[in-house]
Amino acid sequence: MSLYDDAVLVLKSYEDQPELRQGYLDHLAAHGEAAMWKPCTAGHLTASALVIDPERGRVLLTLHKKLRMWLQMGGHCEPGDPTLAAAALREASEESGIAGLTLLAGGPVRLDRHPIPGPCTQHLDTQYAALAPAGATEAISDESLDLRWFRYDEVADVADTSVVRLVEATRARL
Repeated sequence: MSLYDDAVLVLKSYEDQPELRQGYLDHLAAHGEAAMWKPCTAGHLTASALVIDPERGRVLLTLHKKLRMWLQMGGHCEPGDPTLAAAALREASEESGIAGLTLLAGGPVRLDRHPIPGPCTQHLDTQYAALAPAGATEAISDESLDLRWFRYDEVADVADTSVVRLVEATRARL
């Protein structure tokens, strides 16, 4: 099964955000396999994961190097990614430096479609949550200016509404 086929199946089984979900499916139908990759200037799917430590009531956010915003880990799909979930887990592991992350069961937690600086016009982000193992130690990647753990109640003070909604949806799923 291709990454494109996996994305279609994942989105068809995702039960929340019906209008946005349908917009993702329409985009995939209109652009085919190209919708999975960065060169698709009409927009492409991305995969991200909120790294969460539920035992300590906190999430790990990255200060994105280009955007200079506190965000969850994530980014573009790569040819070696067999699934959207695998892409999200790879991105979370690479950007957090944490080994042993596991995705929260149940598939994506949220979808978030947002504009980005050109030449591409938008990211259609499929957002998962990744559980940090006990005693996890983070390490800043080349894509980050900083990594920091934030208590749930601190996220709204540092991040935009998309990250706040992701935290809320992840906590509800827990």
